[in-house]
Amino acid sequence: MSDDMADWLHELPVIWMTVVIFAGTYAMAAAIYGIVVGLAAGERARAFKAVSPGMLPPLGIMFGLFVAFVAAQVWGDSDRAMAAVTREASALRAVVLLAASFPGEQERELRALVRRHIDEAVTHEWPAMGRHQVTLTMAPPTLVEALRLALALKPASEGQVIAQRELVASLEAALEARRQRIIISQSGVNWVKWTGLLVQAACTLIAIAMVHCENRRATAIALWIFATGVGICLVLIAAHTRPFTGDISVRPDALRQVIPLEPSH
Repeated sequence: MSDDMADWLHELPVIWMTVVIFAGTYAMAAAIYGIVVGLAAGERARAFKAVSPGMLPPLGIMFGLFVAFVAAQVWGDSDRAMAAVTREASALRAVVLLAASFPGEQERELRALVRRHIDEAVTHEWPAMGRHQVTLTMAPPTLVEALRLALALKPASEGQVIAQRELVASLEAALEARRQRIIISQSGVNWVKWTGLLVQAACTLIAIAMVHCENRRATAIALWIFATGVGICLVLIAAHTRPFTGDISVRPDALRQVIPLEPSH
């Protein structure tokens, strides 16, 4: 699957993604049905009938293990992405609150830098992360500037000394959380896993068709049932494989909640 094709599929609404995946799955099942039934004549028919139905449970179990293996990665990435965004939002909120310890121009500048970082993340980074176009080489200039400003503060009391230390720690936590979400945004199910999953599904469908080849109606029903299960599994994986892409994705809502803390201008 090419990158352009993958981007197109993952950016579809879930309902249309479901239609495309089910259409492809049923087309594969129909092709297998036509080939196996067409070949099931004479010696080949006897060879197909000799295939033991006992093969089907192990093949089904192997397909289930493939699905579990891929799904564990997909849902784990989604959970880690949500946790990274939450940590970033929490750290930025702490920055906003701690900035009040340095009233005046410094407080306003820190708040403005946080606002600009959130605006940049929501409007530019999020769409780019969905297309795997953000890398760690792109440092956030607003957070870097905020960290520089925090380090340059001149505490006038013991309370401000503590506040400056916590301010720097919060900014470093925000930078680390951003790094984590960018790393996670690069994740996804690679072509090797997709190929293994689809080949295993095709092998199981072929075995089902061979076992039931003497009864075309039973073959069609069995293939339809298993193909439906395959389609459901593929939709669930495809809808979650990119944590920041599609209808079911990690949204920047937690970051947006920090913005109302900013004073309006």
